[in-house]
Amino acid sequence: MSNVDTVSVIIPAFNPSETLVHVAKGLIDAGFRDIIIVNDGSDQAHEEPFRTIGLYSECTILHHPRNLGKGAALKTAFSFFEQSREGKTGVVTVDADGQHLKEDVIKCALAVIQADESVVIGVRDLYHEDMPKRNSLGNRITAFSLRLLFGITLRDTQTGLRGLPARYVPLMIDVPGNRFEYETNMLIEIERRQIAFHQVDIATVYEEGSNKRSHFRPFIDSAIIFARIFKYALSSVLSFILDIGVFWIAIRVLSGFFGPWSIPACTAIARVFSSFFNFNLNKLFVFKQKKAYGSHLWRYYTLAAVQMLVSAGLLWILAHLLSDPGAAWLLSLLKMLVDMTLFFLSYYIQRRWVFRKHRPGIA
Repeated sequence: MSNVDTVSVIIPAFNPSETLVHVAKGLIDAGFRDIIIVNDGSDQAHEEPFRTIGLYSECTILHHPRNLGKGAALKTAFSFFEQSREGKTGVVTVDADGQHLKEDVIKCALAVIQADESVVIGVRDLYHEDMPKRNSLGNRITAFSLRLLFGITLRDTQTGLRGLPARYVPLMIDVPGNRFEYETNMLIEIERRQIAFHQVDIATVYEEGSNKRSHFRPFIDSAIIFARIFKYALSSVLSFILDIGVFWIAIRVLSGFFGPWSIPACTAIARVFSSFFNFNLNKLFVFKQKKAYGSHLWRYYTLAAVQMLVSAGLLWILAHLLSDPGAAWLLSLLKMLVDMTLFFLSYYIQRRWVFRKHRPGIA
């Protein structure tokens, strides 16, 4: 018997089989004393497992009148935990289909107890022979994309076995998404707040006849992962259009006032407007930050100044290396490559430094 009774187990369930009963009974036998099951709008043909589980004093069943999705079910359970489980160490989320062995749930619960500064992630072997090829490939693609775009270095990003210390549970209630995309959004939010991940190796369980519905949906999950980088690109495009528009107006109205300095002056005026617009768009629309306006502003303009100097410096060096005047096309191509590299680097720095979130309770 493991000392895991201070950790609550959360199980979202939609039209479950009798496997759910075995999962709940196994967890009770393992020493868990608080199991929160969310019936996510299951139909009448799948009510029997809930009736059986309802007989166990260790189990609490919450109900959705209709199917709202796994994300909504998890948020319902997190809200219930926050309101009624004061004193608990944290929670462990478990799938209802029997993928997670009770021994692995115990390992994750103990990790929550021992490492209250980290979010615990149960990671499977994505190359295991029992894992369907589609699931394995999809999971590896998602893990690579999250590492590339968000710096999330997890070996398994689609696992449903996760542990949250109690202080992090309220943060998850406001994470967007009601279906499977919610689990990906959770990881992005955790990383954005600079909360550490603690990975725990767990068994890879894929029995024939079970796990029929894959949690990974290539097009939807990929769209979620790339949505923020798309918004960042859109913000840059709109800022560019504003920059050109303000420059055009300024050069027509103020060229006589500035004389020979009209081009640099109007360029500076346009850049002031477009950069301020870009900052606010990134802050509110891309990175969704509403606080710490001043600290974000000075970081943004520090990054912008450094980025401008780096771009100009690299192009100056390249221009001197290309002694052939006819190589202007090559210089233009190199400028595109430099600016594209700086575009992604700037996104990474804005996410990690400019618009970073502070850790809760902690902040």
